[in-house]
Amino acid sequence: MNSDVRKKPKVVVVTGASAGIGRAAARRFGAQGASVALLARGRAGLEGAAAEVCAAGGRALAIPVDVAEYTAVDAAASRIEEDLGPIDVWVNSAFTSVFAPFGEIDPLEFRRVTEVTYLGSVHATRAALARMRRRNRGAIVQVGSALGERSIPLQSAYCGAKHAVNGFVEAVRVELMHERSNVHITIVQAPAVNTPQFSWVLSRMPRTPQPVPPIYQPEVVAHAIAFAAEHPRHKQYWVGASTVGTILAQRLAPALLDRYLARTGFDSQQTDARAPGREDNLWTPLDEGDGHDYGAHGEFGERAHSRSPQSWLTRRVLSLGGFGRA
Repeated sequence: MNSDVRKKPKVVVVTGASAGIGRAAARRFGAQGASVALLARGRAGLEGAAAEVCAAGGRALAIPVDVAEYTAVDAAASRIEEDLGPIDVWVNSAFTSVFAPFGEIDPLEFRRVTEVTYLGSVHATRAALARMRRRNRGAIVQVGSALGERSIPLQSAYCGAKHAVNGFVEAVRVELMHERSNVHITIVQAPAVNTPQFSWVLSRMPRTPQPVPPIYQPEVVAHAIAFAAEHPRHKQYWVGASTVGTILAQRLAPALLDRYLARTGFDSQQTDARAPGREDNLWTPLDEGDGHDYGAHGEFGERAHSRSPQSWLTRRVLSLGGFGRA
């Protein structure tokens, strides 16, 4: 091969790319030299994410889009392939939530969480598959949650949507296996993560919401996402010892876990500080109004782990064993 001929950069799409896990994942793909399409609602966050991708060594294309609208997602996919080329990897990280007892969540709010968190993943996967199937190659990485395996109080809408995502991904994965397709879908089950969502989520709790400790930095999950994109044949990835513990406890002793969460699940999701009146991003992105770029990290950095030995060991074992190699 001519030494002047360079390998074409991967084209990666990340939804929810303006903040949190999506933002960290976009930056990591940028560091790999990828062309990264950034999909989210907030323009300030998208601009910040694009700058970080380019600074890391990648190419960025920012597209404001609400993943709850399929036609908008599909149009974005067409634009991405026109501007950057065929999509190699699609990462679904967009979500929203409401922190409140079920009886205090308005039906329209519940529907909105479902449309973004669940149907947003469905819409994006449909758009990705419509293009990847034609070429018989590609990887779709869904960002899941330990709460998609074990629900907790005060997050009924989010937990329900994440459970639905698990069922959807499993069905599509088997369909692709039946077709003997070289397109693969996998899911990364995330732990509690230090993202800005706790500053902008709609909450009706008396105190400020927080992730349930132990807390991890979004880069820990981003590393797992990048690995999953390279090894998408593996069914799913568990990130963090807390995710492993939660899933195993649910499988082995669900009734005991019910009683534990009934006793601790309310306080563990709130800080000691009273919740001030604040705006939320359920219907409109906050950075659309205040122009503030919230970035990848939330307000719990001092308590967040920047490494996960469990995740490192999992990647190491899978790499050595050859699991999931494309």
